[in-house]
Amino acid sequence: MHGPINGIIPVMITPFTDDGRVDHDGLGRLTDWYIDNGAHALFAVCLSSEMFFLDRAERAAVARTVIAAARGRVPVVVSGHVSESDEDQLQDVRDAADTGADAVILITNRLTLPGGRGTLVERTERLMAGLPGDMALGFYECPRPERRLLTDDELRHCADSGRFVLLKDVSCDLATIRRRLALVEGTPLAIANANAAIAFDAIKAGARGFCGILANFCPDLYRWLLDHGEAHPEVAAEVAPMLVLASMCEAFGYPAIAKLYHQRLGTFVSAHTRSMPGDVRDQVWAIDPLLDGIIAAIDNARARVAAITAG
Repeated sequence: MHGPINGIIPVMITPFTDDGRVDHDGLGRLTDWYIDNGAHALFAVCLSSEMFFLDRAERAAVARTVIAAARGRVPVVVSGHVSESDEDQLQDVRDAADTGADAVILITNRLTLPGGRGTLVERTERLMAGLPGDMALGFYECPRPERRLLTDDELRHCADSGRFVLLKDVSCDLATIRRRLALVEGTPLAIANANAAIAFDAIKAGARGFCGILANFCPDLYRWLLDHGEAHPEVAAEVAPMLVLASMCEAFGYPAIAKLYHQRLGTFVSAHTRSMPGDVRDQVWAIDPLLDGIIAAIDNARARVAAITAG
């Protein structure tokens, strides 16, 4: 039986060069940045990675670069499960497994596409049968092109297999998270909430992790909430709402805004984004002042946390 993958799990962005190629050097530096700033694990080749805009070879290459750069310091989970036909989906997950990933993440909306054979559970079991028996697995309730939440029966069935170690929960509902935690108790399946608005409440409810977009900006603050927030409720009550407001950047040019942030940090050079072709500043007005505000909120939260440490 595998062990759960818990903690702060950034959904990794993919840096590109200005001419649209994957920037593998920048990706290596980004991997280090996540780990240096408190990540417990990394989720590569996911929606934030623009997996639907990477070809098969690029998906595998991105995963291999992250795994090599991580150097075993943290687990790396990989998806790239983007295809439509059953046969191509099997190749997707085999490709992910062949990279050396610590777990292969299945996308729930791929398992209910019209034209496939069987139920979500039946399709999942066929993919499982096509992978090595010791390959750990996970689910991601990816919101694009449509969100498909697991039913309680589906979740419990897969958790009982002992092979599932992570669910990136996109229910965005604290009651659902609490119910799911009870359903998977005693299994290796960890529930990682993806929604910033309920992140600290989900942590307090027992979902010992966060797998959302703002971990591209401040994984250290989510790590602090996880490790120390409940011991410092007054400070957590200030920090958590700041992160909720900062997370609204998802509606304003994400993942490009996260790339602009890392461009400012010097993690990589270009903010090129395949999912938003063209200059993001022509599509999202005042994106730079918005990023200034996000950075100010994060800096204020860090200062508040630092004051406790200094005290």
